[in-house]
Amino acid sequence: MAGSNRPHATREIPKVRDMPAPRRNESAAGGAMQRMFAWPYRALLALLLWTGIRPWQLTLLSLAFTIAAGVLIVLGAWLGAGVLVVVASMCDVFDGSVARHRGEVRRSGAFLDSVLDRVSDMVLFSCLFWRLASTGDRVEAALALVTLVVSLSVSHVRAEAEAAGVGLTEGLFQRLERMLAVIVGLLVPGAMLPVLVLLAGLGGVTVVQRAFTALREA
Repeated sequence: MAGSNRPHATREIPKVRDMPAPRRNESAAGGAMQRMFAWPYRALLALLLWTGIRPWQLTLLSLAFTIAAGVLIVLGAWLGAGVLVVVASMCDVFDGSVARHRGEVRRSGAFLDSVLDRVSDMVLFSCLFWRLASTGDRVEAALALVTLVVSLSVSHVRAEAEAAGVGLTEGLFQRLERMLAVIVGLLVPGAMLPVLVLLAGLGGVTVVQRAFTALREA
């Protein structure tokens, strides 16, 4: 048969040194994370590009892992939930990275990512509230509810500012810090109360910071 001797195409693994560094983040932990995880970030990005996974698939995987983590939180399996939140956060980081490297950045992709990030926040903090309320931890449950409102407010203020023509990228405590704090709260026994206090307090500061910037520049 014609063409039967044609060699099969093989996908080359991208070189780690050719991968871009993580994007700069102006949040509290952004600079440190960029420096600490520059090489692992490049290695994981190269691996993902080699697998051929699409950005939207990573976005949906992030939501799926978050929902699974929420189920484990309700069941009280916080260690497993923490591991799943780590995986979900990595998918959330790399969906945009893969899209940028392949030149597949689209408004539709950014919209999907933004909407599902908010859904993920609602799932995590709603499940935390459910679990803490059911076990009688009223203070922690109330803080989880406050954190849910604050986290949505941080994103909503940015969306409204951008609709008014004001770009907002700064903020002391953004989604990166929220996810890192939640991971610590889930993986470290007894850490959830101080983590929720931190999330509610610094998240509130970020809402005020962004609202003030938007009002000043609008």
